[in-house]
Amino acid sequence: MHRMLTAIALALGTCSLTLAAKPTATSFGKTESGKDVELYTLTNDAGAIVKVMTHGATLVQLQVPDREGQVEDIIFGFDDVTGYESAANQYFGCTAGRVANRIAKGMFTLDGKDYTLAVNNEPNALHGGVERSLDKVEWAAQPFENERGQGVAFSYSSPDGEEGYPGKLDLVVTYALAKDKNALTIRYTAETDAATPINLTNHAYFNLAGQGSPTILDHRIRINADSYTPVDETLIPTGEIKSVEGSPFDLRKPIKIGKHIGELVETPALGYDHNFVLNAPEGDKKQRLAAVLTDKQSGRSLRIMTTEPGIQFYSGNFLRGDVGKGGAVYAHQSACCLETQHFPDSIHHPNFPNTVLKPGEKFRSATVLIFSTVKE
Repeated sequence: MHRMLTAIALALGTCSLTLAAKPTATSFGKTESGKDVELYTLTNDAGAIVKVMTHGATLVQLQVPDREGQVEDIIFGFDDVTGYESAANQYFGCTAGRVANRIAKGMFTLDGKDYTLAVNNEPNALHGGVERSLDKVEWAAQPFENERGQGVAFSYSSPDGEEGYPGKLDLVVTYALAKDKNALTIRYTAETDAATPINLTNHAYFNLAGQGSPTILDHRIRINADSYTPVDETLIPTGEIKSVEGSPFDLRKPIKIGKHIGELVETPALGYDHNFVLNAPEGDKKQRLAAVLTDKQSGRSLRIMTTEPGIQFYSGNFLRGDVGKGGAVYAHQSACCLETQHFPDSIHHPNFPNTVLKPGEKFRSATVLIFSTVKE
């Protein structure tokens, strides 16, 4: 327990972590296996409300004000854990891993040994597995409150061989809501006792007009990337890093998501579902601008900063009209995901940033979601 608390303190980047009764837990139901699921609510002085749960270290609600001060929940999800265990759940708000995104043919070789994973996105492995991927397990929660705001640190120890991955992997995922501004920081740390691939992200689906609004195509997107990684017919990167110039992937200036999506609907992705190679941080900064998403009608704007080298922009092409929170209908292309990450299938591409974590090393990653409003 002492080691885990130390890991949580390091994940928060402070040695003076103050554990407190706030935020407090409420029940979010029981899993199919009978385990109690806890829901934690974070609040701040700027009007934001964030709810996170122990099942899958999942972001359940993200409420932020519009230009008139009206607060809406802007991410997809369900009213209790039952929905998250149902076929209607498409990784809404979860921590995805051990390896987020795709691994070709569910196989890889590491240090001369072959490993086989579950194929759950034919013919590939997707988001860490089927039964014990990180979105489907129960995490221990440690709520905290300090001078910077409120948060919850979730910890989980994934045993050697879980979902086919080598090594015992100790993970901490921390959600921290700033006290005086609408900024949510998601930090990840991990350590292993054997070499293993790792690529963690949060899989929130955003619609800044409010969850259940009919389309994302009227939102404006900007992605700070001069290049992207083209994919084959199964959405696995070819290994090429290609310029976005003159293509529908040139999102370097704000543009409506729907502007060029028609050029992609006949492709296997059915729209945007691609990894963008983020431009380097400016100067000596550790974080780089990843993306800006804006809904001019409500005035809400989301700015994403990250330590990760890539971001997966997914335009909700496989949403099926399932029913989510409060009876909201999640229609085709009614939300988008902006998943900060290492590149998909990096284990098979030596020219991509490394995703192998070795004993004695510490995996660290941080992404900040910064919300503001714009004028009409």
